[in-house]
Amino acid sequence: MSSVCVRGGRSGMVLPVLVGGLLLTLCGLVTPGQSQNQPAKTLPQAESILFDGTSLDGWTVEGDCQVVVEEGLLVLKEGNGWLRSDLMYRDFTLHVEWKAVKTADYDSGVYVRTLAGGAPFPSSSYQVNLLDGSEGNVKNLKPTIGSKGPIKRGEWNSFDITCVGSKLKLAINGQPVYDVDGLKNREGYIGLQCEVMKGGEFQFRNLRITEVGYQSLFSGKDLAGWEGGGAPAESCWLVQEGLLVCNGKKGPWLKTLAEYGDFDFRFEYQVSPGGNSGVYVRVPADGNHHRENDTLPAAGFEVQVLDDSAPQYAQLKDYQYCGSVYDICGAQPRVCRAVGHWNTMSIRCEGQHVTVTHNGVVVADITDQSHPLIALRKTRGFLGLQNHDTQVRFRHLRLAELGGER
Repeated sequence: MSSVCVRGGRSGMVLPVLVGGLLLTLCGLVTPGQSQNQPAKTLPQAESILFDGTSLDGWTVEGDCQVVVEEGLLVLKEGNGWLRSDLMYRDFTLHVEWKAVKTADYDSGVYVRTLAGGAPFPSSSYQVNLLDGSEGNVKNLKPTIGSKGPIKRGEWNSFDITCVGSKLKLAINGQPVYDVDGLKNREGYIGLQCEVMKGGEFQFRNLRITEVGYQSLFSGKDLAGWEGGGAPAESCWLVQEGLLVCNGKKGPWLKTLAEYGDFDFRFEYQVSPGGNSGVYVRVPADGNHHRENDTLPAAGFEVQVLDDSAPQYAQLKDYQYCGSVYDICGAQPRVCRAVGHWNTMSIRCEGQHVTVTHNGVVVADITDQSHPLIALRKTRGFLGLQNHDTQVRFRHLRLAELGGER
């Protein structure tokens, strides 16, 4: 039996996992400002896995609780606290399969659109309850039929929780139980409540989320949507076990076929020892991401991806460490996970406002006022993944184009 344990922190084992984003469409959703009589706008969706069955990468433990991975299951083992996602989510459908070890008097919960802060949770949080007899109830919304779902005691059960706008919808074991209004938080974390002293152990599996408004940039099958920057991508980029891999051989950077302006780009990466890579943002076709004055050619910028713990990088400038906006702003704090673990990153660009979130922490938040050098960089261009002759792997690459709303 393999076991990974975390108490108030992060830990875990990492093995290759077959994972690929799925590009879907959602039809029939009326967007804000759209008349009911107009044709519904088709929005993209992107699915990603929140728990890979081997580690707690992508999660942060808050409070005095023990969370472990045992035989491919996520287990709330001891204590009082919660396990929250590194990233915040807006509109989505969340699939969760859960099992209470006790057959009665159990208690836990699934949090959606909830702010950080640990327990006790603020009144603005939303918990889909896992309390015996109240499975599915949401305290702050008070749905009238939340506890009437088809629960199987002592067995595996599933929740499918959909949050779109102010609406919350729940299906238990595939059976719809309510569709209510009243969500006030526009975005927040996803979390699992650990309350073992009162409610016993809980086991979870098959946690996955489909984000509405995000498009997958990688299918897990091929390099569709990407090309090598100036040379064939296949010389150093490949798809391996559902992952996007730079094998460390000399070769080109990887460039999207499409250009982007304002967006939120989310992905997970894993570096090798001493690994060095980066994400090119809004770059021209030649990949230029350096510009120190307005007499130089147009350029985008780079967000650094690096093994910060490697001895050869001990004396770098602050803007060269992982999560930094290279040459412009150093990442603070530095929150890289150990080599072999998966790291999460979000790069959000709205005009010249750039925010980098790394492993659940905002490490750079800059504007042309706080960092004038960003004003020299393009506000529309290609995305790219750097080849720095080291091995790096990516998964769950997805992007939402923004319309000015933060």
